[in-house]
This record gives sequence, structure tokens and C-alpha cells, in this order.
Amino acid sequence: MTKTTAFALSRRGLLGGTAALAGLAAMAPTSVRAQGAPGAYPLSEFFKPTKSAGAGLSPDGNRIAVGENLGTDIAPRSAVDFIDAADPEGQRRRIDLGTVWIDSIQWASNDRVLVSVIMRGETGRRSQVGSNVRSDSVEYFMRRVVSIDATRGDPVVLFADQRTRMRGSFDMGKIIDMLPNDPDNILMAAWESDGVLALHRVNVNTGAATRVERGSGGTYTWRTVNGVPVVRHDVNSRGTMESIMVRAPGETEWKLARRSRIRDAPDFSWVGESGRDGVVLVIARLDNEDVLSVREMDLATTRLGPPLNPRAGRDVYGGLLDSMGHYLGAAYYGDRLEYEFAEPALAAHHRALNRFFDNTCDVHFTDVDRARNRFIAYVNGPNEPGSWFFYDKTARVIVNIGQARDLDVTRLGVGEVLQVPTRDGSTIEAYLTAPPGGAPGPLIVLPHGGPEVRDTPSWDRQMQVLAAQGWWVLRPNFRGSGGYGQAFAEQGWTRWGTRMQDDVEDAVAHAISTKGLDASKVGIMGTSYGGYAALMGALKRPDLYKAAIGICGVYDLPDMLAWEDREDDTPGKPIYEFWTKRIGDRSTAGPALEAASPRRRAGEIACPVLLVHGVDDSIVPLIQSRRMRDAFRSAGKSVDLIEIEDYGHGDWPDAREQELMTRYVAHFRQAFA
Repeated sequence: MTKTTAFALSRRGLLGGTAALAGLAAMAPTSVRAQGAPGAYPLSEFFKPTKSAGAGLSPDGNRIAVGENLGTDIAPRSAVDFIDAADPEGQRRRIDLGTVWIDSIQWASNDRVLVSVIMRGETGRRSQVGSNVRSDSVEYFMRRVVSIDATRGDPVVLFADQRTRMRGSFDMGKIIDMLPNDPDNILMAAWESDGVLALHRVNVNTGAATRVERGSGGTYTWRTVNGVPVVRHDVNSRGTMESIMVRAPGETEWKLARRSRIRDAPDFSWVGESGRDGVVLVIARLDNEDVLSVREMDLATTRLGPPLNPRAGRDVYGGLLDSMGHYLGAAYYGDRLEYEFAEPALAAHHRALNRFFDNTCDVHFTDVDRARNRFIAYVNGPNEPGSWFFYDKTARVIVNIGQARDLDVTRLGVGEVLQVPTRDGSTIEAYLTAPPGGAPGPLIVLPHGGPEVRDTPSWDRQMQVLAAQGWWVLRPNFRGSGGYGQAFAEQGWTRWGTRMQDDVEDAVAHAISTKGLDASKVGIMGTSYGGYAALMGALKRPDLYKAAIGICGVYDLPDMLAWEDREDDTPGKPIYEFWTKRIGDRSTAGPALEAASPRRRAGEIACPVLLVHGVDDSIVPLIQSRRMRDAFRSAGKSVDLIEIEDYGHGDWPDAREQELMTRYVAHFRQAFA
């Protein structure tokens, strides 16, 4: 195959118009078809409102629905486009939804599609009874689900028959079960007036709801098989631990199966039905195993079966189901998103789609029809901000049906995977993104949070904003990260500031040497654990880092452990025990923990530092950043701390994030000048 032919058969060739391949179609927006690399985007382009919000395929595979946000953040407007799957490039039929934002979209049956929408409201100025003093109007947001007939339109708001509940609840958008064998109903969760979550059967044609059962005081969701609740998740008051309650078919009482962490390296999650009565599929790891795997769980005994489709050295990312809820395989991250299929025939089609995207993107199957013939794939990658594609394997058709952002891939930074040799003879992965054009220059390091999570080779807006400045961006998966199995994670336990930090430095050295980057202009920035790694890096290597930014970071390890001890209200203090295992025991490792705390050694940090923290952060308390600021000032060093009112652990809106990214860029640019 010649280079010209290979390019023509790739996504870049098809979308660029180099060749038309018989039987394959690609509907690309004008911006994607643009030739050349006219230059990097300005920062503001990355913060424009999301366009397509999702795409769904009807269970029979005959219809496609695409949610489109057509307005702005100030003046929202949205619509649903319906497409005939037999003619995916044909005329679309649009149904306008008015002044709402579409959050997600999925089919309830072959005839009705469900759209989760966000609506904005205001209380209006009010006065209390007996007073003429009027309070200011307050803006608020609500989530609702709208059911739309694919032929007639006929939108219906679910729970519309319960006006009191609708007025008293901001979130009425939690779908539990699409009930694929019941085209008229779905199961949804909604809050009762006393603050307890209840499960309801909701008619998608009329919106009428009937309560099925109430949860307990901490219930936040259910899992069902054929419409019957079999697993219930109850959370503690702090939101850190959940109790997994199960109820086998024929049983009337819920029983505790296990407890699991919610935020910090969760070790249990739901997949779906197994096809066998009284048995479901979950993701879990036994004590003697290295990786998280999909496996069966017996609801009567809560016993876990052997792993299904496991992969050595890789934790399972999730399960893949078809439109009927049947298990098709397990997802993993290798060089990109990959599947171990329970139905091997599907593997060739996923490989073909990967080749179509030049083996550079994650191809997520989000919808699979009952016949396994038609698919919706959500595609994103280092320089692919997210698009939805329809694939018909019989007709040999691939069509772009929606895209999240109107960004030309040729004007974005290109990413690659690095295999980094560490100083002690191990190997870690890191993701390196070049600036548009790929010219050597400064380097920004982005250690991830967690730390027991991992970075993936997928779209990251922060990464692309920095690359657009002409800077290379490095995201290392140091030892202690999640996703690579328990043994890899344990290599970082009690190694905060030592081995975990060494791995980051080794990745920096590898990137600089292999790409010829400017070693005199290196900056580091991170959130949560990444904020810790940023300041610890600046402390350990004042010769390397010219600027550091810590966002919602941990800067004093003994203080953080003491806070976790005080806050953990769960019997046995499992969250405090979790962090003691990973950071260190205050009673035996006090001096080492102090030495690994940037706050205790602020005077050794030479580069300019910017701190950012949400005032309402419930994961890492604001006091960590305030005390870090105070330590800098006591050491005679200047530092800025930006406190974000009314927000928590990096959860602020895009408008504020844009302001902060502008500040981050200025901080690094000044340091590199």
C-alpha cells in the first residue's frame, strides 16, 4: 500500500477530501476539512460552549438521535436531530427544545428518545409575610428529562404529574433502568419530601410516575435486572464510603454485601446482568489478585466468581453492553482504549475503526444495536476534542454525526506515549503532547491527582491550552498511580516525595533528552495530589522548575492525615486507614512525613508559586493552601493564593476556569521570559 493510499483510507484523508472510498462516507464540518496549520488557537476558543451533547442509536438500529446545543452560556438553545440510520447523510429532522442545555441523550424504545436537560430559573424578588423588605432574586438550575416521540415530536416532561415534587427538587434526571423489554416505562430515582430517595416507574408517553420503593436515609442509587432492584448503594454522611446492599430474586430484605470507597481507589462497581438468574456482573478484585476485573456475583451468597476477560497489568476500565443490557466485553487502557470482547467477532470491527482514526484516538462504543450490526462510537484523543460516529458494518459506512467542539485537529497539539526508564530500573508510561508545529521549546509537567488514578491518552483541555502557547506538555503515570494493577499502585505507598517524585523527574529528563526541549524553561502544575507533586517538585529540584502552580493541593502530610482522622465518621475509620497506608503512619513516620511536606520546607522553594483553592473543598480543606501561603510569607517569599468562593475541589464553571487558565499561562510566561 502506498503512502497516498494509506492516507486516503485514514480518517485524516477522508475528512480532508484526499479521496472518496466507495461505501465509506464521512460528514465532516468545514473546520475539520480545512487544510494546513494556520496557527494555534487563542485560549478563548477552548472555552466556547459544547456543541453536540451526545448521540444515541435506537435499540433496533434504525434511528439516530443527536443532541445539539445551539446557543451560548448566556442564551441557551437546544434541539434534537433525528437521522434515518439507513441514510445517515440524508436530511435530518430537527425538534427544537427551546432555552435549555442538553446534558445527555438515550433511547427509551424504538419510538421515544429521552433527553436530559438543564434549565435555568430565578426565584424573583420576594418579601416574607408581614414584611415589606424584599430579598434579591436567586438564580438556580434544574435537571429534567424530556421524552420525545421520534415521529411526531410530542415532548413530555417526566414526572409532569407530580407538581409538588417538581417544584421541590432540582434534580429529576436520574434514570436507573431503561427497561428494554417494556417500551412504555423506565425506572427513575427522585427525592421524597423528607429527603429520602425513592424508585419510580415512569411512563415515557405520559410522564406519569408511580413509586416502586423507598431507599434508606443514605441511598443514592439502585441497580436492577429486568426492572427488579437487586443492588442498592447507600452512602455515609461524608460521601466517602458506600454500603453495597443486595437482594436476590424472591427475597424481601436487603443485606450488606460489602463496603467500598467512593472517591479514593474504589474497588467495586456495577456492570449489568449476566444472563443467569440471581447472578450479576460487577467489577471487583479479590485480596490475592493484582487487577480489577469483570466477574459474576451471586446475589444470594454475595460470592464473587473468577475474572472474565482479564488483562495482566491493567485494571478494567468498564463493561460494554448492547441495547438490551447484554454483556459484550470489558474495556481497558493499553496504548489507547481497547476491548476484550466476549463476542470475538466484534474485535475486527473495533480494530477497523481504530485504523480509520489512525490508531491515535479512543474509540468508545456507546450504543450497539440488537443485531450487532450498527454502532455509535464516541471518539476522542489528544488532539480530537470529541466526536460521535455512526458505523454500519454491513453497509460499510462510517459517518460523523456530531462533534463536541468546532476545533481543527491540525491546529492542535499532537500526543504520543513515552516508555520512560526510571533511575531504579523500572519503566513507566507518560503522555507527551507537542505544541502545534512540534518545534522544541519549554515544557510544562502536569502530574495527575488521586494519586491512585491514571492519566489516559484522551482529550484534555488544560493540556491543549498549554500546548497552544508553544509549550510541550508531559503527563506521567508515576508509580503509585491506579489503572496498572495493585502491585504498581503499592510501589508508591509511603513514597510521597521520594519514588513518586523521582518518577516525575525521570519522565521530565526523558522528554527533554528525546525531543531536544529547553531544559531551562520547565514548569509544573497540578490539582489535588498533582498540586502536592508540583510544590514538592519545586522543593526538590529548584534547578529544574522555573514556576509551579498548586490547585487544591495537599502541602502538609501530618496535618492532612490528622484532618482525615477527625473527619472519618465510618466505623473502623477505613478512609483514614486507606490514607495512612498510602502516605504513612503519623505515629511511626513523623519526621519523614514532615520532610515530605512542602509547607514545612517553604524556604527551600525558589521559583514563583501560584496557589488556587475552592473555599468549600470537602476533599482537601482550604486550610492546606492558606497555611502554605502563610509559610511562604514567613520565609520572606511572595506567593499568590486565589480562593474560589462557593466551589470545592476544582469543580468551578468554565467561565472561572478560563480566567484561571489565563492567569496560569501568564504565570509560566513571566517565569520563562
